[in-house]
Parts: sequence; C-alpha cells; structure tokens
Amino acid sequence: MHTQSDEMQVVAEETTEITPLLRHGALQLPSLRLDAYNLELKDSSGFVGDRASKSSFAELLDKWRKPLGRRGDPFGRGASEVISRKKLDALLADGPPGAAAALAASIEEFAQQLAGVIRIFLKQKCWREAQRIVVGGGMSAPRVGKIAIARACLIVNAEDRDLEMVPIDYDPDEAALIGATHLVPAWLFNGYDAILAVDIGGTNIRAGLVELRVKNGGDFSKARVKRLGRWRHGEEKNLNREDALEGLIEILESLIRYAKKNDVKLAPFIGVGCPGKINEDGTIARGAQNLPGNWERKDFNLPARLREAFPEIGGHETAVMMHNDAVVQGLSQVPFMTDVTHWGVLTIGTGFGNACFTNRNNSNGKKKKS
Repeated sequence: MHTQSDEMQVVAEETTEITPLLRHGALQLPSLRLDAYNLELKDSSGFVGDRASKSSFAELLDKWRKPLGRRGDPFGRGASEVISRKKLDALLADGPPGAAAALAASIEEFAQQLAGVIRIFLKQKCWREAQRIVVGGGMSAPRVGKIAIARACLIVNAEDRDLEMVPIDYDPDEAALIGATHLVPAWLFNGYDAILAVDIGGTNIRAGLVELRVKNGGDFSKARVKRLGRWRHGEEKNLNREDALEGLIEILESLIRYAKKNDVKLAPFIGVGCPGKINEDGTIARGAQNLPGNWERKDFNLPARLREAFPEIGGHETAVMMHNDAVVQGLSQVPFMTDVTHWGVLTIGTGFGNACFTNRNNSNGKKKKS
C-alpha cells in the first residue's frame, strides 16, 4: 500500500500526462479530464477512507444500539450492517424515540468522520479546487445517508468553504451502469438503442441493459437501466474469481437474450466499472482486495476475458472498456455538472471510492439535475 506522499507523487505524474481516448483507465475522457482517482490516503490512524464506509456507519449504530438492547432493541436482532435502507428510514421518521435518537447520534458521528475525510481530500492539490462533490454508493440512497451528507457539508462549510455536496442522482445500483455511456465518444453509439454495462463491487456484481434514449437527451441525460441483473456474491461462501466471472457472464448472456427477444439494438460494447487502479492494458494494479479471489494478478485481464466470452454482439466485434468503479459512478453525473469546472465523486460502500474531474467545456450553463 502507498503512503500519502507516495500516492501524491503518482497522481502528479498521471495528471500531467496527455492520454488518448479509448483505453482502459484513461485520464482523458470524452467530456472531461480525470485529475485523480483511487487515492489511498493515510494518516497515523490508517487509511482515512475507512472512516467513511458503510461498515463504519454500521459500527457507530452498533455502539448506540447497545443501550437500547437492555429494554428491547427496535432495530431487531440482526447486525446493523444488514438492516435495510427502508427500515432505517422508517425508524428515523416514525420509530420509537430511542431508535430515532440512536440513528441521530450515529448520523452525527458519521457526518463528523466524513467531514474529516473530506478535509483531508481537499488538502490534496488535485482536489483543492473542487466546487461540488457528488456522493454515491449505498449510503447515498436512504434519507439517513442524505442527512449525513448534508450535515458533513455544513461542517466543512463552517470553515469558510463554499462547497456543495449532493447525493448522486441515480439509484446506487444503477449509477455506474449509466456512467458507462460516457466512457467513449457518444458517436460510437449512433444507430443503437442500448449498451451493456457492468458494475463490480465488493458485495454485489451488477450488469444492466442501459437504454440510451438519445432522442430525449443526446448527452445521455435521459439514459436509464431498462433491465438489471444483480448477484450478491458477498453472501456466497468459498467463492473464487472464476466463479464470480462465470456468474457475471451468465447475467450478460441473459441480458443479450432479452435484448434480442425485445428487438433492442445493442451496441457491440461492454462498459465495466471495477474497484482499483486500472492499467491501460485492462489489468488491475491495486485496490481490488474486496473482490473474491485475486483480481490483481498480471495474467488476469477482465476485459480480455469478456471479449473471449462475447467476441461479437449483433454481428460486430465487441469492444470492452473498463475503468475504476467510482470514476464510472461519477460519469453518470456528467450531464448535470456543466455549471461547474472542478468536481469530484466519493462513493460510500463496502470500500471508499473517490475521483475528481475537470470539465473540458462548461459553457452551456446547464444546471445540475434537481
């Protein structure tokens, strides 16, 4: 693992490089420049992102549930990390006062930790000019998470900072799939109805049929996931990398069958979001430790394996493009970020993802999605 100073040197070298489009992990993307991603910042307590993950919120909730348990715990017997978003929101809104109080205390502590993480990121050269931060991942969907995000923003801005923090607009299960539409120039999809997209996470593997809907928005602002396949591989025991790959291929096969049956014209393209630092040849340099098996071996190339499984789509050779999962989640926001120049994305899930961007052109003044 890198120290903070090591990581900063890597970013400084990468962000000054002029890179072509159409390569895995590209820093130059069709509508923006990727200034940095997958920063693994550390201090004396360890990796700072660990303080703002879903598991850190679950640990805080566990702490505040303990006093409730002496008189009956309204959260039930399950661990905090498996309580559904819907149940958390219901308890916050209409649950017993003790449950709401436990959630309020957890939200406040988590917001303080998240604000501390953001402060550290904003000290990095590549993040210093960020005007807006989009927060994605599982914590961005429930009201509990939205309140924590808003509270963290208040804490940061109390220090005379004018930063905007917003939850990601799309459902966390779909954001990275929609973001895959922005990995390559839009003209490559001319004449097609949809693409295949993949989002690989530490708990779930998702694949979707993303309907482009360019007649409603040529910038893919109206793109939507027409069909979603999800596999909670994190619940499987003794799962290895090949098992996970086989499961992903089965989901993609079912999506292709669905497209054919419903006369959806698929582009010969698969966009992939995957944790870690992505090399231009499609291998993973580091950061995939939460995935089943070893995905960082130099002889494992996920895009190549997917091309082997799907050499053609609709009679044309398949192109596979892969990037970091936080980057691809952030790309789903591209149509709604044209009113700012510098912005970033943080994803709060099994791990803590991050990426920051500079728009190439923000002259049309289109406002963020409401």
